[in-house]
Amino acid sequence: MSSSPQITLRPFELTDSDSIAHYANNRLIWGNLRDRFPHPYTKMDALMFIEIVSRNKPLTEFAIDINGTAIGAAGIVLKDDVYKLNGEIGYWIGQDYWGKGIGTMVVAELTRKAFEEFKLQRIYAEVFENNLASARVLEKNGFKQEAVLKNAILKDGRILNLLIYSKLKE
Repeated sequence: MSSSPQITLRPFELTDSDSIAHYANNRLIWGNLRDRFPHPYTKMDALMFIEIVSRNKPLTEFAIDINGTAIGAAGIVLKDDVYKLNGEIGYWIGQDYWGKGIGTMVVAELTRKAFEEFKLQRIYAEVFENNLASARVLEKNGFKQEAVLKNAILKDGRILNLLIYSKLKE
């Protein structure tokens, strides 16, 4: 009998709202995300998020599921106009699951989806300079640091650099 967790990216369900609200309501997670991610994070925030992303066509936002429980979110923002072959990936994982290799597996699956299902040529991620764990996850998946945007963001009263990582379709 295997004790390793079954990790999948799947569509969100309204029944995920309790677990998403539980894991998302964490200041450490909020500190690594854009300000549109609320803190505190409530069940109503989770329900609104799930309702909005479930309407996307094509589906580009996924629950990170471990053994039937949503413990985070992962997505691809498809760009348009002259950028239509690009996509920005992003994710967050509940703190209880940090340091277990889950982020590396999630980025690998997002990368596969971006190149195979969405036919993108280039994907990228924006990482706050103080989020070294996410930078390492990207590097483990073959992403290269493309740029450092100096003093590009203001998060929680601090001016930070923004790191841009990208990967091209082989």
